Amino acid sequence: MGGVVREVFVPALAGPPASGSLGDIPFQNAREAPREAVLARKDRDGVWHDVTAAEFAREVLAVAKGLIAEGLAEGDRLAIMARTTYEWTLLDFAGWAAGLVTVPIYPTSSALQARWIIHDSGAVACAVEDTVQARLISAERANLPGLAHLWEFDTGALARLVKAGEHLPDAIVHARRAARTPESVATLVYTSGTTGTPKGCVLTHGNFHAEVDNAVELLHPVFRSVSTEPASTLLFLPLSHVFGRMVAVGCLRARVKLGHAPSIGTEELLADLAGFRPTFLLAIPYVLEKVYNTARATAEKMGRASSFDRAARIAQRYGETVEGGKPGMGLRAARALYDPLVYRRIRAALGGRVRYVLSGGSPLGRRLAAFYTGAGIDVFEGYGLTETTAASTVTPPQRPRLGTVGWPLPGTAVRIADDGEVLLRGRHVFAGYWNVSAHQPGEWLATGDIGELDADGYLTITGRKKDMIITSGGKNVAPAPLEDWLRAHPLVGQCLVIGDNRPYVAALVTLEPDGLAHWRQMHKKQDVPIRELVTDPELLAELQRAVDEANKLVSRAESIRRFTVLPGEFSEARGHLTPSLKLRRGAIARDYEGEIDELYRAPRTA
Repeated sequence: MGGVVREVFVPALAGPPASGSLGDIPFQNAREAPREAVLARKDRDGVWHDVTAAEFAREVLAVAKGLIAEGLAEGDRLAIMARTTYEWTLLDFAGWAAGLVTVPIYPTSSALQARWIIHDSGAVACAVEDTVQARLISAERANLPGLAHLWEFDTGALARLVKAGEHLPDAIVHARRAARTPESVATLVYTSGTTGTPKGCVLTHGNFHAEVDNAVELLHPVFRSVSTEPASTLLFLPLSHVFGRMVAVGCLRARVKLGHAPSIGTEELLADLAGFRPTFLLAIPYVLEKVYNTARATAEKMGRASSFDRAARIAQRYGETVEGGKPGMGLRAARALYDPLVYRRIRAALGGRVRYVLSGGSPLGRRLAAFYTGAGIDVFEGYGLTETTAASTVTPPQRPRLGTVGWPLPGTAVRIADDGEVLLRGRHVFAGYWNVSAHQPGEWLATGDIGELDADGYLTITGRKKDMIITSGGKNVAPAPLEDWLRAHPLVGQCLVIGDNRPYVAALVTLEPDGLAHWRQMHKKQDVPIRELVTDPELLAELQRAVDEANKLVSRAESIRRFTVLPGEFSEARGHLTPSLKLRRGAIARDYEGEIDELYRAPRTA
């Protein structure tokens, strides 16, 4: 229609399984490659130990028997509330082997959020990581009459389950596995609840197979060993998020060695990366931004900021040229010069062997994607929802297109509606919402995202439909590109672009603690209180330069005219962020109503 691409479909690379479930994966691995290392566990001394396929299958079987011995029936819901740990994945697969439906809960959830998920899902058992979480759930037991069991990993719950099930024959687990089909429900994953009560997405075993089997086939260099180094990844994103969960399942399915890192604190994560040394990583843009900004801050402390910035520009130019052809000799020489000085240090921070990154959750941005490509790390950016078992589009190998979220995942169709909304269809699309009769998916899933397809079928996401700003002058503004660009700045923690029914676009900005600490040190303002710093002329000037750069992305009518720096951070505890770090715009606008009004009362800058 008028040269505009409205729909694109990529045929599946993997057919649907005729039978079976995710609970079969450990046992299939044990039959086919019993001695192959499929996981690794870190001991108390920080040493990683491989877990073979046969060992993992034995553990899954033993825990599954324990779940059955405790009285859990086929189809019962089992909630799991923990950080990203080996025990999480073990219990997940044991639950599937026992015919259960697992229900993840973010480890940072409040008592009210956890109670809602356990109550709505009808979970009869809940496993938590530690005493703090156990107390949180225990305090809600009076409101959860259906919750019969509460187990804690840190006090040996899994060992007790194994002991409880010792008297049962293995055949009881195998019979339950045999009764599962691709249409059986595997898990209920609750949405973040940015605008209301979280809803449980019903994901089947077939949904996961459609997702991971096609992703593994498409991303062959990532999941399959193409050198003497076996493929491996260290998972540090929450397993309560569908993105992390999908990759964990995909790794077990493809027999890629999987490790777990429970902390994303800078020092702890860097130590785990150095010890595990993965070949690829799953990351959200925040993590990649932090690695970049930390490297730049380190260079500045050493008096080498200008050298780092030159290296960054060369990497970005190199990354930009890769998608269109072969970089010239001069650019290749410049990149080779900076590789041992800068790029190798970036790769070393990620463990030294990382060659691929799967990025999702929010747009990475063309600049950072080009930088990492130039630094020797291929970035596969994807887009998807909880309702689509994670990715619905992904960057195809050898065919990057920076700034886009790639092609449809094989087996997926993408359509752009008349109003620009992205619609999706495929076997990975969920079965519907738990306990919700209305708003179930039809032939096409309406995502709520606004996007466009280019002539080659690459999708670009420009924003959320409900987040679109319409100024009082009638200009439509998508806030996401401006927010994503600003958030990549080392001083910016979060950014909320506003302007609905207002005369111009403005922004609320929070400061990133590590970036601010570095800025204080470099400007010798360690003792200046934060409430004074937010109006510091030097700080505001640096942020204004960042805003000016972001404004180059849009027309003048869409540009940020004014901004204010807030003394505090947006946080999940204050209700401003979801557990997956998405902005709760309504809550922020309500809590900062005075600051927003001030942006429109004060004289506007030119």
